Amino acid sequence: MPTYQDFKLPDLGEGLTEGEILKWFVQPGDEVTLNQPIVEVETAKAAVEIPSPYAGVVTALHHAEGETVDVGSPIITFDTDPSGAAGEAPAGVDGGVAAPAQTKVAAAADLVPQIPSEPGLVGGPAPKANTEEKIEVLVGSGPKSGKLTRRPRKAVATAAPAAARPAPKPPARVSAAAVGAHAAELAGEVRVLAKPPVRKLARDLGVDLRAVHGTGPAGTITRDDVEAAASPGGSEAPARLVAAASDAGAEERLPIKSVRKQMANAMVASAFTAPHVTEFVTVDVTPTMEMVERLKAAPGFADVRVTPLLLVAKALLVAVRRNPLVNSTWDEAAQEIVVKHYVNLGIAAATPRGLLVPNIKNAERLSLPELAGALGDLVVLAREGKTPPADMQHGTITITNVGVFGVDNGTPILNPGESAILCFGAVRDQPWVHDGELAIRKVTQLSLSFDHRVIDGQLGSQFLADIAALLADPTLFLAWS
Repeated sequence: MPTYQDFKLPDLGEGLTEGEILKWFVQPGDEVTLNQPIVEVETAKAAVEIPSPYAGVVTALHHAEGETVDVGSPIITFDTDPSGAAGEAPAGVDGGVAAPAQTKVAAAADLVPQIPSEPGLVGGPAPKANTEEKIEVLVGSGPKSGKLTRRPRKAVATAAPAAARPAPKPPARVSAAAVGAHAAELAGEVRVLAKPPVRKLARDLGVDLRAVHGTGPAGTITRDDVEAAASPGGSEAPARLVAAASDAGAEERLPIKSVRKQMANAMVASAFTAPHVTEFVTVDVTPTMEMVERLKAAPGFADVRVTPLLLVAKALLVAVRRNPLVNSTWDEAAQEIVVKHYVNLGIAAATPRGLLVPNIKNAERLSLPELAGALGDLVVLAREGKTPPADMQHGTITITNVGVFGVDNGTPILNPGESAILCFGAVRDQPWVHDGELAIRKVTQLSLSFDHRVIDGQLGSQFLADIAALLADPTLFLAWS
């Protein structure tokens, strides 16, 4: 008899609750081997290829590409004993077959541990639904038991002529605009959305609201619409403008999910939790740029990409060693500042899916060529959407390089859980006083945003000044290392 195995979407990172099916690599009827990639899933952290936990034949795909799936939900079913006698099975997604109840299913099919908990809580089973009783889930409080019934509808009276039918009394808490629109509909008139002050303005100006095209939310007519309609030759202007905008596709709606949703939530949490302070410094980095050119020609850097960001990262690592409190986090629950004597260096990377901040683990232990190689690999994987979830976790301090976009500077928001982020601006040729004379030099701007609960102005200024000094005079790497 066939043995069907359900594979459920696992947690691909710390605390992730859902993932989007980007691409299926298999279809029902395909024979797969152990650890063969079967699906690409995008989570709030990154896009990950999931290998097959079984060898056998695919019998069902439970979700189509583009669907968002909760962690713990079945996504695919395998027949691990395809040579057994065929059993009756209902049709599944994309023509697949779901495991029938009378068919043997191995206990190990559930690859996501089922932790006993109340229905409706995070990590617990979904509430059972039937036609007689429904469990209402209260967020943060578990399910609310008890039968829920719907209030019976009132009988609809026989239709009467519009003129003889009185307007029903509007329900409480309904806006005046909605009441007016409801009455107009009952009277057989054109539905008009406008607030009472706008209606009064229209009466004063002699404007028929039925001939005005509203440009406000949900087509609401605004004061500007009425005034434009009242102007000479302006009665049709709003309608023409809106029609032209609609024809040109002036709006586009993008779903907020996966990486972009996680980024938005993290930035809001950081901005309204940690008190941000940002400081700026302008630096003559001519010696650093000269050093970059020398390193490019050095044999030890033949297989890696050398950029100014490499020396900025190295300068930050040296400055962290001189100012260790910068590399720490605020533990609100324990009321402690946790100083970390390792540096998981995050690099903000712009990708088609949104902003990612993968980090290089124990970056302070790497030599300059090793750091260059790690930076190159990190950026490539991020842009391809192949960053492992582990590389997105446990960062301690971050660099954002806005200079690659030709931007001089910025006020970056802290990566959640970190106390500092360095912004590296564009390097430009600028007039600069050098050795007492005006000269054209390579100049850039650095900014440092930090959590003022952990880092005071003196520490933040000293840290930023150390980085600037290293970039202005790279020989200090030898003196401070």
